[in-house]
Amino acid sequence: MKSTLISLLFSFILGCTDQSTSSSQHEASPGHHFQGTIQQEITDLPMFRRFGGYTVYSEGWALYAESLGKELGLFTDPMMWYGRLVDEQLRAMRLVLDTGLHALGWSREQAIQYMLDNSSMPESDITSEVERYIATPGQALSYKIGQFKIRELRELSEKELGEQFDIKEFHTQILIDGGLPMPILEAKIKRWIDSQKKS
Repeated sequence: MKSTLISLLFSFILGCTDQSTSSSQHEASPGHHFQGTIQQEITDLPMFRRFGGYTVYSEGWALYAESLGKELGLFTDPMMWYGRLVDEQLRAMRLVLDTGLHALGWSREQAIQYMLDNSSMPESDITSEVERYIATPGQALSYKIGQFKIRELRELSEKELGEQFDIKEFHTQILIDGGLPMPILEAKIKRWIDSQKKS
């Protein structure tokens, strides 16, 4: 235990983490690649829906997919879990950046200083992050709103269906119609819950 704590401390000080598991879940499977492949294979969808999408849905799914890592047993050592927490810290800072820049009128310099004060990232990475969110208003918010909505729908499904709840079927329902705006996805999942209760 003592060696693990020392390892975590040095990793924190040096900025070394294992974020590959978390990144893999986000970008590959069960994240973007998995979701995007399913969407592109739904031949009944019009082309603009097969190959387009909604950031709130696709990034929300990818963040939700990351959160499945613990359930799936993918974090096999403390550094993997620590990497996940580092990713979450970055997402929290992005939310502050997004609202600071676009709702509170922060300057580029204020945003950079905020991240310098609250992270161990190098200034070059911070500058890149800030410029990304200057150019894409609302993107950080859409990531988390999508994740929160999918998690909320899962919790609703689990509560309403009890022992009838099937995680695989829930995920199928989230993915099988491709990217959807959150109000439409929510209505769809509520209809699915009702249909499951009747069966």
